[in-house]
Amino acid sequence: GKTFGLQRTVWTDKRYDANVYGTKIVAELVPGCGFSFPKSLWTVYDAVAAVTAQDEEAIVLDFFSGSATTAHAVMQLNAEDGGHRKFIMVQLPEECGEGSEAYKAGYKNICEIGKERIRRAKEKIAVENPGKVFDGGFRVFKLDDTNMTDVYYAAGEYTQDLLSQMENNIKPDRTALDLLFGCLLEWGLPLSMPYTSEQIEGCTVHTYAPGDVTLKIQDSLIACFDENIPDSVIREIAKRQPARAVFRDGSFADSPGKINVGEIFKMLAPETGVKIL
Repeated sequence: GKTFGLQRTVWTDKRYDANVYGTKIVAELVPGCGFSFPKSLWTVYDAVAAVTAQDEEAIVLDFFSGSATTAHAVMQLNAEDGGHRKFIMVQLPEECGEGSEAYKAGYKNICEIGKERIRRAKEKIAVENPGKVFDGGFRVFKLDDTNMTDVYYAAGEYTQDLLSQMENNIKPDRTALDLLFGCLLEWGLPLSMPYTSEQIEGCTVHTYAPGDVTLKIQDSLIACFDENIPDSVIREIAKRQPARAVFRDGSFADSPGKINVGEIFKMLAPETGVKIL
């Protein structure tokens, strides 16, 4: 049979010029970043448009985000055709050298440049597309290890001192948001839904849901990580009937308190899944 050499696609249109539509665009949006060799915005735009032509709800993942050209392209495309594509940008926090233009401009690593580019690109797209509605919001996450303490002891090694230390099984440097988003990852819930927090009788209650929290919604979650949560707050959370409710072990003074939470939900929200960290 015939053998063929390497097949190549060469994009020659001026819109794919990485200098004019890559380096210069980034420099205009993020002055002083000094980012080297970003792709042309339109190279990525056309690639995303081709792949998502039949799916305007697609999730576009870029494992080597760099200056976040892919995020810019996705927002640009959504603004133009009314799509609802989402982007996930992944980038190691490569440090900018202390003598570099970017470092002097206040950017300690590449991730900071990418975040600023997304913010400014959103503003630019909104100005250039008046009347068009698109979502330019984004969240930033940093990879970390588990929120829970690691305990590896043989049975004979337990002492009363050790047992008292283990009463709180969550690492002391973790915030309520760390715990909340850890639960989302564990359950495989999307990380892009609306989040709100409110005070109920002095307790901070976190709500993560796609819509009206008074309705039963498959992906909704309500959490409270305060200590000694009163029954009245538990009842208020249960009345909202979230798909899931989350508390921490230290939220209750004793085992009967935890049992009482289960009974409250059985009575007011029997379909809610209750988890205690």
